[in-house]
Amino acid sequence: MGRNDKGYDIESVWNIRHGDHNDEALYPMMLESPQLRWAFIRKVYAIISMQLLLTAAVAAAVVFYRPIPDFFVKTKLGLVAYIAIIIFTFILMIPLFYFHKRHPLNLFLLALFTIAIAFSVGLSCAYTKGRIILEAAILCCVVVVSLTLYTFWAVKRGWDFSFLGPFLFASLLVLMFFSLIQILFPLGKLTLMIYSAVASIIFCGYIIFDTDNMIKRHSYDDYIWAAVALYIDIINLFLTLLNLLKLSD
Repeated sequence: MGRNDKGYDIESVWNIRHGDHNDEALYPMMLESPQLRWAFIRKVYAIISMQLLLTAAVAAAVVFYRPIPDFFVKTKLGLVAYIAIIIFTFILMIPLFYFHKRHPLNLFLLALFTIAIAFSVGLSCAYTKGRIILEAAILCCVVVVSLTLYTFWAVKRGWDFSFLGPFLFASLLVLMFFSLIQILFPLGKLTLMIYSAVASIIFCGYIIFDTDNMIKRHSYDDYIWAAVALYIDIINLFLTLLNLLKLSD
């Protein structure tokens, strides 16, 4: 409900009397209800939290049950299965996008997608020192929280980050092309460190961009897709930081 010329309305008076201070606009010229937008944001972060917990559980199972990573790393069938999981994850994003508003199918697809991602994270951590995994996780948490707070602060002051979209997408295409080159023609350690550092910066940009979209642009029914976007950003940031720390160890 919008405010009238005097700066208040019935809903605002009710909220003030009952201690609800979420009626303040998240950004200048906000036309929608701040309460509804805050409810949407809380829902998105609740979903992301559950995704991260599920990811940690599945990844831990993969890391600590050694036959799983040994099968994928040391056998040809395991390599084929790993490639199949990666392809399945990308394919799964198609129905997840088209049915992200259809409950409860969206939750089922989200769970499958999260488990597939978590499996890949577990394999990435399986042959990495525990100290490096912990350092990457802590650093990732600090960066994500800092960038999230910064984005909310900047948006509150009227900043807009939609201009980042084309640059981030182009940068992502370059990263994918570079990854293909790395597979065909393995590059040196220093080059990989630079690649990981640049990739980390790009995914930091994506966290700001997708947080800005969550605050301003996603409809209230887009909570699944908003959560997926930020979840992918966080996981990719963690993996690039993990690779960077592993190479520099």
